[in-house]
Amino acid sequence: MRLNEVRFGDGMPVDGYGPGFFRVGGKVVTGGLIVAPGRDPAVWGGYDDRAPLLDMATEVDVLFIGTGAEIAHIPADLRAALEAAGIGVEVMASPAACRTYNVLLSEGRRVGLAVRPVA
Repeated sequence: MRLNEVRFGDGMPVDGYGPGFFRVGGKVVTGGLIVAPGRDPAVWGGYDDRAPLLDMATEVDVLFIGTGAEIAHIPADLRAALEAAGIGVEVMASPAACRTYNVLLSEGRRVGLAVRPVA
């Protein structure tokens, strides 16, 4: 069997998560997390913290939004603002969002991640 090293370009994959935290590039972020190519991982304040999401418009094609332990709807006006800025939005539970983000990042895709912690 041949193993290939996974390369993530200038993005950082999510290394792990647990109750109330995420680990990205060895750094632990408590609470919500936002990650985009070429940026350091940062705390995300949730659905009302829109500015960092909208700032990704020129950097990402798709933003994965993790809603916590279970999938839930995001506010309609948040989705509308992101789509108006040209950002594709995919909503899923946070564990699935992290996994999907990592896979597409490894493929060299222009993806971002904003996730709420699991309880």
